[in-house]
Amino acid sequence: MNGQLTIVGLGPGPEAWITPAADAAIAAADTVLGYSQYVQRLKPRVGQIIEASDNREELARAERALALASSGMHVALVSGGDPGVFAMAAAVFEAVEKNPDAARDVDIRIEPGVTAMLAAAARIGAPLGHDFCAISLSDNLKPWATIERRLRLAAEADFVIALYNPASKARPEQIRNAFAILSTCRAPETLVIFARAIGRSDESIDVTTLAEAADVACDMRTLVIVGSAATRMIHCGENRIWVYTPRSARDD
Repeated sequence: MNGQLTIVGLGPGPEAWITPAADAAIAAADTVLGYSQYVQRLKPRVGQIIEASDNREELARAERALALASSGMHVALVSGGDPGVFAMAAAVFEAVEKNPDAARDVDIRIEPGVTAMLAAAARIGAPLGHDFCAISLSDNLKPWATIERRLRLAAEADFVIALYNPASKARPEQIRNAFAILSTCRAPETLVIFARAIGRSDESIDVTTLAEAADVACDMRTLVIVGSAATRMIHCGENRIWVYTPRSARDD
């Protein structure tokens, strides 16, 4: 009997943001694999096996999921956010490319989830209303020189930029370095959004400018959105603000 591997996006946190299709895939699985902090969010059914592993074991976790599925099991491999955005779907296909026979009899499916930049954008308005890009500041899997080049080119092209993995204990300065690079191409008044732990009890959102952004604390639970030249802020009443990027653009 052929096995099945479903790569599932859990969204950024709240149960309400997990799609019904993702819920069904997890419920139907014999075994669920994932980073320990993600599988802790699940409520396993009786008899279901949960395998938790470290955050930096993505390829090994993908290979394990394929091996279980190739033995005929139904396997769910969970990711936070969307599994195709800096997450486990790419790791699975890296494992498949490395060893195509591992997936020969496996039905691979992907269930999308709400990624952090979409959740953050929804909280503050519509900063992704026009062209945008996403860049991870983690240099675990790519050199910092590549990140610098992509930041510079995205800034020159005036994309709204969503920055994933902005800072960790091991690399607290990289977000400040990123802001320094962006400042060479963007005006000091460019809007910057810091969205931390969106959808959770300790959620916070701060809106500042590129000139002041280096002084704002952030961590791996933070998603940073750097606006384009067109991104603007709207004040509604005394305490409510919205940030959006207009749908139309003109060549100045």
